[in-house]
Amino acid sequence: MDADREPQPVEIRDDVPASARVYGWALGSKDNYQVDRDFAMQTAPVFPESIDITRQNRLFLYRAVRYLAEEAGIRQFLDMGCGLPTDNNVHQVAQRFAPDARVVYVDIDPIVLVHARALLAGDGSTVVITADFRDQEKLLDHPDVRRLIDFDEPLAVLFLSVGHHLLDADDPHRILHTVMDRAVPGSHLAFSQIVISDTERAAELDQRMNTAGIPWQNRSREEVDALLLDGLEPVEPGLVNLLHWRPDPDQPPLPPVPEELAAFEGASKMGRDMCEYGGVLRKP
Repeated sequence: MDADREPQPVEIRDDVPASARVYGWALGSKDNYQVDRDFAMQTAPVFPESIDITRQNRLFLYRAVRYLAEEAGIRQFLDMGCGLPTDNNVHQVAQRFAPDARVVYVDIDPIVLVHARALLAGDGSTVVITADFRDQEKLLDHPDVRRLIDFDEPLAVLFLSVGHHLLDADDPHRILHTVMDRAVPGSHLAFSQIVISDTERAAELDQRMNTAGIPWQNRSREEVDALLLDGLEPVEPGLVNLLHWRPDPDQPPLPPVPEELAAFEGASKMGRDMCEYGGVLRKP
């Protein structure tokens, strides 16, 4: 982060749940409020798979970024909707395999900026900005993006576990492809979102999340494919349940599930079709 830049005051709501804090709690983060924990505890009995799915997505982040830095040779990353910092954040994974990697984190939740400042202090190759990634043109013109991202070189854009926050009214195809249209060949897009094939359960989750003030839209696998497979080629093994995207039993583990949520761990093995779906795609 730019050490000379003065921090700006931010307003943090502790009376409504925030997706970044709810997500972070399932990963063991302590940066949350009672309203976030209450919301998670009300949702988990109805959608118990959500705890496993959250953690599976975070493990996928490590494998995807490792692939992008080590095998694809990517040296610059845009992480859209990064969430709260935990262990093995994008810049830490990327720089483990490519020390010269540069990362721009983007999130609309001001609490992400507050907590990321300490993590990134003095790191000139990494910055976090508070911005709405739905406004791609404004985002790409941000001075920190222009400073760290060179669009004449291949880059990786990450939309991890944020696809379900994009409503059709937001024009998700535009959001996902604006930066990729500008990117040079050899650039990559990493994407994941929760999918549920049971239409009644999907509608129930949509209603629960939107009522809580968290924008949410379930999609089928076919709908996700239609959003992504427009000029982009999936990297093997393609778009899949993230459990099956280059699994690695030896990758660094996550912190333990919080005690309050431990009863729901393993629920994704119940056989119901709710999972985090996605993968990595390359611009030819």
